[in-house]
Amino acid sequence: MRFPLLGKGVALGAVALTLMAALAVVSDIVSERQGRLREAEQSVMDSLATRQILVGPVLQQHCQESWEEMLVTDNKTTTVQLQRQFDVTATPVTLNITTSTQQVPRYRGIYKVNGYSAASEITAEFSAPGTPKPTKIKGSVRCESASLWVAVSDARGLAKAEVQVNERSLSVSPGTTHPAHPRGFQAKLPDGWATSSAAAPAAPLRVKVKLDLLGTTQIGFAPLAENNRVALASDWPHPSFTGRALPNQRDISDSGFSAVWQISALATAAGQQTQAGGAACELNGAHGFDANNMAARDNAANRPDCIETFGVSFIEPVNNFVLSDRATKYGLLFIALTFVGVVLIEVQRRLRVHPIQYLLVGAALVMFFLLLVSLSEHLAFSAAYAIASTACTVLLALYGRFVLGGLRPGLVFGGAIAALYGALYLLLQLEQSALVLGSILLFTVLACVMMSTRHIDWYAFTANLRREEQGAK
Repeated sequence: MRFPLLGKGVALGAVALTLMAALAVVSDIVSERQGRLREAEQSVMDSLATRQILVGPVLQQHCQESWEEMLVTDNKTTTVQLQRQFDVTATPVTLNITTSTQQVPRYRGIYKVNGYSAASEITAEFSAPGTPKPTKIKGSVRCESASLWVAVSDARGLAKAEVQVNERSLSVSPGTTHPAHPRGFQAKLPDGWATSSAAAPAAPLRVKVKLDLLGTTQIGFAPLAENNRVALASDWPHPSFTGRALPNQRDISDSGFSAVWQISALATAAGQQTQAGGAACELNGAHGFDANNMAARDNAANRPDCIETFGVSFIEPVNNFVLSDRATKYGLLFIALTFVGVVLIEVQRRLRVHPIQYLLVGAALVMFFLLLVSLSEHLAFSAAYAIASTACTVLLALYGRFVLGGLRPGLVFGGAIAALYGALYLLLQLEQSALVLGSILLFTVLACVMMSTRHIDWYAFTANLRREEQGAK
């Protein structure tokens, strides 16, 4: 061949394209397994309960206004009785929520979903509900006794609910009286009880609610009152605070976390949005309240002023599939650095490594990523990484002994591969510093290549290759 380096380069380019296709297949496998995990999460939500958002307590009265109007027809005057129906919604003056959650993991096959059980105690104080003023001249307004309701995203998660008003226990019934929050529970106040009037203003209503709630992956709250305080404690050590407010205080340790939110009506419009009939915002910012009620969700999507919410997501900080996906994205660089090392050995030791041998080395590197994905489904990621990297390092060191012509070159080659695996693991763990570490690594490799080849006469090297080719013929 007249240009042996060019022919070798074309062959290695074909090998690289083949390995890129193999890496793409591994990446598709990772994506498919991530999809399986999402399906498992949805399956648990469908069978148990979805992400929960707690809205309430809220007082609501159904009222009727009646009035008379004079109609003139054919020179005759007729008195007509008219009426309209409407609801009056009242949010608390103060709201204090104390919640403690315990993780209850659920499994679908090999996939784990973060479920939880939450025990909440809610205390709230309302101004006593009064009768609204009529909007028509000589009109009159009559209201039914008020109902107290608490809404949740998924009522299947309600295990227990107790309601006390002014230290008096009330019976609880399912559902609410609010169309945008159909799921939850309500308690009817006795007729005429604690209703204020101009002649006899009633004392404030002091409400106490206890409930046990099941859910998955997220829990959230709505700051409806003029003054809100929410205290949340959990045994989950990896919270991700989300929604429209971050906690004022938080303490995170290996045994769990605690957080406290204190929000006034000056910082949120949740109370007005509730009185206006809004549905609750999802914690991720999307509109909608009830994942299992399409009508309520569509209704919420058409309301830009959804009720502001905040809360926490119980996340897995080291998701094996995310790490495997990130590792696969470094695969091409990993293979390129290995090939650069082999080429340097080829040049300095005057060896000839066939493109098929390059292909086999690359196949072993691609196999590492496939092993990593499959093992990480059953083992901790660090253990899966150690097993896969050790197996591939030993295999490549043994193969390098024969390809590179000796035990020592094989051990050096295996040591270099082990160093690359170590650097890759460090890149995966240091997510925030991955770019700078990767840049330093590439610069170091480039510097090593330049320094180790600085005395090579490439023209003479090419001429020697050409003569060797001609002599072989």
